Amino acid sequence: MVPLDKLAQITERFEFLEAQLNAGTAAPSEIAKISKEYTDLKPVVDEIRAYRQSLDDLSEAEAMLADPEMKALAEEELPRLKARIPEMEQALRLALLPKDAADARPAIIEIRPGTGGDEAALFAGDLARMYQRYAERMGWTFEIISEQAGDVGGLKEFSAHVQGEGVFARLKYESGVHRVQRVPETEAQGRIHTSAATVAVLPEADEVEISIPASDIRIDTMRSSGAGGQHVNTTDSAVRITHLPSGIVVTSSEKSQHRNREIAMQVLRARLYEAERERLHSERAAERKSQVGSGDRSERIRTYNFPQGRMTDHRINLTLYALPQIMGGDLTEVIDALVAHDQAERLAEMEG
Repeated sequence: MVPLDKLAQITERFEFLEAQLNAGTAAPSEIAKISKEYTDLKPVVDEIRAYRQSLDDLSEAEAMLADPEMKALAEEELPRLKARIPEMEQALRLALLPKDAADARPAIIEIRPGTGGDEAALFAGDLARMYQRYAERMGWTFEIISEQAGDVGGLKEFSAHVQGEGVFARLKYESGVHRVQRVPETEAQGRIHTSAATVAVLPEADEVEISIPASDIRIDTMRSSGAGGQHVNTTDSAVRITHLPSGIVVTSSEKSQHRNREIAMQVLRARLYEAERERLHSERAAERKSQVGSGDRSERIRTYNFPQGRMTDHRINLTLYALPQIMGGDLTEVIDALVAHDQAERLAEMEG
């Protein structure tokens, strides 16, 4: 049973915020803060009200049993109402779970080949296309920030900016080491090779949250170059920004130097924001049994076995024999399972 006193406190807080917004007396500096809290609480309060309505309906139906004229109707309704209460309680528990403040943010995806040489670069390219197609399925905007082609195809480095509803909430589970098992096109003997690529999903941070003093960065301009070292233009437009306190280095090589600075600073803020999130997560990790969605990039999270058409997510022991569809961007079943597992673990924590 969900504690009713806690539900009453949440509802009272929501009604107080609603009254403040309607009165229009709050200071301009407070309106944004009040609006955000109100928006965050609204889906929770909607679940609370629906749950309370179900309890009221059940009480009314039980009371109707004493009325001979209404008894038959009550006996018909009671099984349905009783079955609905546990469903409502579960929905309410999920709504009450603490929200990840970054879930509603856009994200930056970074993909790099790991072990496996040329085959790893080809796999990195496959992953980039997979996420781009998934973004298209979700109706998100997928903007490539930078990409560097591998020597025989694929990608040596790739980053993209993804915007839309619930982007980071869905993509945050993709951070980690992705392993592929398949026969490379260059393998004459038909032997299966194993290679890997790393994926990092960073929530976007704005300038207010992550302030970077000019004294903390060094900006270098470089000649932009494409695959094979060929100059794509004659101006020194590429930008490399080094964050001196952390040693993080970010580069961007679009044709506009001004745009490159914007992109590089955007990525740098995201990396610094994520570094702080990881620090806070590490402090809590000792108390958490599950690390699904932690963003640990050193963890091998998934294997894509092409000969068997199989994908296995090792964190939740999920195996799907639908590899062509998954590589084509159909990640919904995989990510839904990761979300459900993470929610179950956090519910157990909260109620344990």
